[in-house]
Amino acid sequence: MDPRVRKAIETGFENEPFVRTIGLRLTELRDGYSAVEMVHEPARHDNLFRRAHGGAIYALIDEAFEIAAQSDGSIAVALNVNVTYVASPEPGSLLRAEAKRISQSKKTANFDIWVMADDGKLIATCRALAFRTGKPLQIEE
Repeated sequence: MDPRVRKAIETGFENEPFVRTIGLRLTELRDGYSAVEMVHEPARHDNLFRRAHGGAIYALIDEAFEIAAQSDGSIAVALNVNVTYVASPEPGSLLRAEAKRISQSKKTANFDIWVMADDGKLIATCRALAFRTGKPLQIEE
């Protein structure tokens, strides 16, 4: 992976307001792959049933997808994201979303994304399709 692309993604992630708001951490990054984590904090992430809000889980998935999709240095945007929610995490669980590129053409890229809790429980799976714009990421020299 180009070190300038890595730096641009890491800096962008650190400066993204939504990332800070829900408490995400980028833990792995390589070409076509990323891992993003968050601790399930009920005060920030629960729904009205006192279980993890689907939007919180989706946000974790979407961030891992976004980062993996940009890892080749070009801007990509979501075309389709299909999430299957399998289980609800326990309060305080460390959740890890891993996104892996499974195919790529000039215009699109497909990704598999899964969310696991630190106890080994599968929380969600996802298949996502990105449109590759062909525009380069902004990289500061």
